Amino acid sequence: MGFQTKKVDYAFECIDCGEQQDAHNQVIYLCPKCSSDNAPDRPPRGVLKTVYDYSLLKQKNTSLSDLAHNGFLDLLPIEKKESLPPLRIGNTPMYVFRELDGRPLPYFLHIKDDGQNPTFSYKDRASAVVSAYAAERGIETIVAASTGNAGSSIAGICASRGQHAVVLVPETAPKAKISQVMMYGAHLIPVKGSYDAAFELSIRLSNTYGWYNRNTGYNPVTIEGKKTAAWEIFADMADTAIDRIYISVGDGVIISGIYRGFEDLLKIGLLEKMPVLVAVQSEESDNLVRNMSGDDFAIKRSTTMADSISVDVPRNFRMAKKLLLQYGGEWVTVSDADILSAASVMARNTGIFAEPAAAAAFAGLLKYHRERRLEAGTHNIVMSTGSGLKDLRAVERMIQLPDAVDPELSNLSDLKNLPPGL
Repeated sequence: MGFQTKKVDYAFECIDCGEQQDAHNQVIYLCPKCSSDNAPDRPPRGVLKTVYDYSLLKQKNTSLSDLAHNGFLDLLPIEKKESLPPLRIGNTPMYVFRELDGRPLPYFLHIKDDGQNPTFSYKDRASAVVSAYAAERGIETIVAASTGNAGSSIAGICASRGQHAVVLVPETAPKAKISQVMMYGAHLIPVKGSYDAAFELSIRLSNTYGWYNRNTGYNPVTIEGKKTAAWEIFADMADTAIDRIYISVGDGVIISGIYRGFEDLLKIGLLEKMPVLVAVQSEESDNLVRNMSGDDFAIKRSTTMADSISVDVPRNFRMAKKLLLQYGGEWVTVSDADILSAASVMARNTGIFAEPAAAAAFAGLLKYHRERRLEAGTHNIVMSTGSGLKDLRAVERMIQLPDAVDPELSNLSDLKNLPPGL
């Protein structure tokens, strides 16, 4: 059939000043004007979003199936569908559940399981588009700062297509995630200090060596990959109204990406109303939702054990805040104890084992219902963004292995209380 190429042009637009930047003939991360006085201890100004010729798509009465037929190429900042990695990324399942612990739920609980991506996290959506964008520009090395998931994701995606990955992680990153990075053959650099220290060092490396920087909230292409889940949710729900979507939040990139995906559908005319997105943060890392009012930004050191959402300076704070306020989004904070409890409830009721950062979204739904009561019959979606196998250390405190027994039936009398077999 040959290469499929996009028909709709695109550019990068600053969320602060509105000035557009060429997205084709240069590698650019932030608006040069608005980012000139950025400081490491403040959310950056000059974050760029990708804009498309929506009027052309609307004029052609473009349907979701039309967009899907061309791999959604007209809403992605790449030129050829074939530039994407060979792994199957996205199109993850969404399940619906009507009870928890044997008790019927008044609402519909949907769980979108992105732990089924190739490296077992939502981050593969961003890494795929970043990898393709770099490949189309002849860039062979991609660098990223990560608490684990983004690093293992870009390492795995690069391994699938022969690119090189350099991954910087805080020295406290979970061993399972670090091991995954190394198994994919990436160059791993543990950094003394926090994720934010690794972030700043990765930028210096990309500026020095010309490597493409994958960092979320810095590279505008990452949000374009993360928005793809919104299209899948829209297709999965068909004519069913989406009431709320619960999303774990650290830097604010996933929630911004999902907003952007639904914005695409709004501007084309396929969606009539933006769903309510609920930002969920740990009480021990709430630097985004705690700063939603006013213009000042105050940092509280993050101590949550949910490492993937442990962020002192949310890099995509300004875009996430703007979108939440513009579209009537909501937010809730949960304790680390709530997160661990939610991970357990979710696993034993649904068969989905989520890492703490992913289980935070489910904890947010449970707290929301406990305090505000979800309306009967509403459809509530939880984004499960990473597999629990990513961070077994976090759940070890909850698990007490039983003692070994002699292999005699008399030692297993308690099993008679289980449901009967045939």
